[in-house]
Amino acid sequence: MSTTLDLHSHSEASEDSRAPLEAYLNWLKLRSTERPVDGIVLTEHRQFNQNADYRALEDKFGMLVLKASEVETDYGHVLVFGVTEEMTRRFDFANVRLPAQEVIDEIARMGGAAIPCHPGRPNVGLCEHYTKKPPLENVIAVEVLNGGSRKGEDERSEALVQQYGYRAIGGSDSHLVSLIGLCATRFDAEIRTTEDLVRELRGGAYEPVDFRPRRKPVPQAIAVEVK
Repeated sequence: MSTTLDLHSHSEASEDSRAPLEAYLNWLKLRSTERPVDGIVLTEHRQFNQNADYRALEDKFGMLVLKASEVETDYGHVLVFGVTEEMTRRFDFANVRLPAQEVIDEIARMGGAAIPCHPGRPNVGLCEHYTKKPPLENVIAVEVLNGGSRKGEDERSEALVQQYGYRAIGGSDSHLVSLIGLCATRFDAEIRTTEDLVRELRGGAYEPVDFRPRRKPVPQAIAVEVK
């Protein structure tokens, strides 16, 4: 049984989002045909709420809600899955200059997964940093599809995957209710817990999926010969 999850989203707990979690889940339930996701992962900026419990909302909407974090490093932004108290003691998630290689290696050692997100984005993406610094080691995947990407950013991310052989994930990076679920990741395995998610990210089979509406091609003007 496969599972499709939006691996990158921000609720009102992030300072630049005004989207309540319940509104996200309601939106996805109403649009389940066009955005067929089984759940979302909250990746709040520079924080992790260990005590947050979303089981009541999961039961109400029949959707999975998992927790992760988006941290900022000297190689750009990184999603951290499987966050534990040991990790938050080892790293100050509020620090905007965390050492990326240490984050990747230590998070893996402590049983999690650290995945660079929107690598094609200027300033906060991996691609730009790779032009100035050596590539990171032990990267298991990067976010190739990001619902907030501007023109050319996802293409740069795809080129990075092709060059370095990384696996690829997708996420909406939603800060607005209407954007949730635009991009996601389809796992071959069933995922019910954070432990399941980390296990599959580190060694499972998955692919990014894009639910963004396709733009219709602009019709070409027809030349009319004037006699």
